[in-house]
Order: sequence, then C-alpha cells, then structure tokens
Amino acid sequence: MSLVLRGHHLLCVHGFRGMGYSPEFVEKMSGIVEQIRDEQADFPITVVAALDDTCSVCPNKGKTSCEAGPGSNEHVMTMDQKVIHQLELIDGASYNKSFLVRLTAEKVKPDDLDYICKGCSWLSYGVCKEGIADIREKYLKV
Repeated sequence: MSLVLRGHHLLCVHGFRGMGYSPEFVEKMSGIVEQIRDEQADFPITVVAALDDTCSVCPNKGKTSCEAGPGSNEHVMTMDQKVIHQLELIDGASYNKSFLVRLTAEKVKPDDLDYICKGCSWLSYGVCKEGIADIREKYLKV
C-alpha cells in the first residue's frame, strides 16, 4: 500500500469530517483518512505539489490541474508548496506515514493554517485547526 498526496492534503486529512466536493470525493477522502488515522498501519506516502490520489475523483479535476475556478490551481499549488516548505520535505519524495504525521504535529500549529491555507473555503469551518490541535496533543502532549 502506498499513497500519493499533495502537500496541503497532508494537513486536510487531520481535520476531515466528511465534507467534500462530491459523494465520490468524500468516499475517497474518507478511505485515505481512515488509513492515515490507523495507528497500526505504516506505508509510504509520496508528497507532491500536483494532482494526487484524492484528486482522482474530484469533480474539479482537469487533465493536469485543478479547475474549480479561476486561479484555483495556483491557489492549491501555493498551499502545497507552503506545506512542503513548512515540513521541510522534498516535492516528489516518499516518506513513511508515521514520520509525516509526527512531523506535522511537531512543525504545524493550528494558527499556522491562517497563512498556509489562506483563502481555502474549508478553513472557516474550524475543523482543520481542530485536527492539527488533536494530533499535536496526541504526539506532543501539549
């Protein structure tokens, strides 16, 4: 088992609460989130600033980019790059899931999402910040 996830989805998975762009997207994201939250499972995740496994069923997916609206691909690519930079990862490299979850807990604070995810339609729900706070509490005992 292995996954390809875009940078910003490394954060989304912790706050995901069943909302999404379509029933197919929610089902796909739910499966990925379940695998990431399974503490017994560890597997490689290739981190990219590009379309990923989650995007495969998104109704906004174009042939090579996000087509949700004008500027949407640039927006998601910017979020991907901000996450990759914050976590000090290499675009296109693979890492163990356990390493990425712990690294996220160590290097991302809930309020960092105001910068990293600026302009994201999901940010206002607060679930993403809750998810980051939860993994920080779990891994760092903060």
